[in-house]
Amino acid sequence: MRLAEKVALITGAGRGIGRSAAELFAREGARVVLVDVREDLGFETERAIRDAGGEATFVRVDISSAKEVQAAFRIGLETYGALHVLYNNAAVFLGEDDGPVTIVSEKVWDRVISINLRGLFLCCKYGIPPIVESGGGSVINTSSSAGVMGIPGCDAYTATKGAAIALTRSMAVEFGPQKVRVNCIVPAGIDTEMLRESSLDNPDFDEAYFLKRTPMQRYGTPEEVARLALFLASDESSYLNGAVIRADGGITITPIS
Repeated sequence: MRLAEKVALITGAGRGIGRSAAELFAREGARVVLVDVREDLGFETERAIRDAGGEATFVRVDISSAKEVQAAFRIGLETYGALHVLYNNAAVFLGEDDGPVTIVSEKVWDRVISINLRGLFLCCKYGIPPIVESGGGSVINTSSSAGVMGIPGCDAYTATKGAAIALTRSMAVEFGPQKVRVNCIVPAGIDTEMLRESSLDNPDFDEAYFLKRTPMQRYGTPEEVARLALFLASDESSYLNGAVIRADGGITITPIS
């Protein structure tokens, strides 16, 4: 029970990595506030956790809305009385609507920024104070391989994921003295709905080449990333602050050939 007596809020908890983390956190003793924009997926995750004997509360939230983000933290505090872990997992990838800065529309750019970066900002703005009041804890941000290497065709998404790393480091310095650790996970090649939407469903995607470039020669699983998030959420990572950890099978350090 590595998260016994802890309260965690996870964004994007309805599917993929977020759901895996929510279920794992609950199994490890956390009371979990589930945040997602899709009610069907959020309530499904809540039901699965409760059926397994865990504690979870779903709140439908568009994280680009300050009012809705504030409401989520208020409900979490009213329900569980504290907050110790904030896992900023939610993000969007808009596929063919994204692209080079010379082509991507201002509307698409603004939408991606509003969810992936403004949403991260709002969750930290309203989530860090209750963590401080609860005696400290952990903030876990999510970047992407696009945040650490050049990937063509998704400049809006790339901008937000690079910003997540920069913001992680800044907040780690800012809030470390208040016993709030801020770290960042950099996933790549994880077998989720987003991978299928961004790559596998694209007829131009060369899956064989992708796997060849990945030293581990396979996709990662949401559960593998969730276990890393569990480590960062727990007291086992008590001296990690400002760390940017790649969960990518090694693809981001592999030379292109």
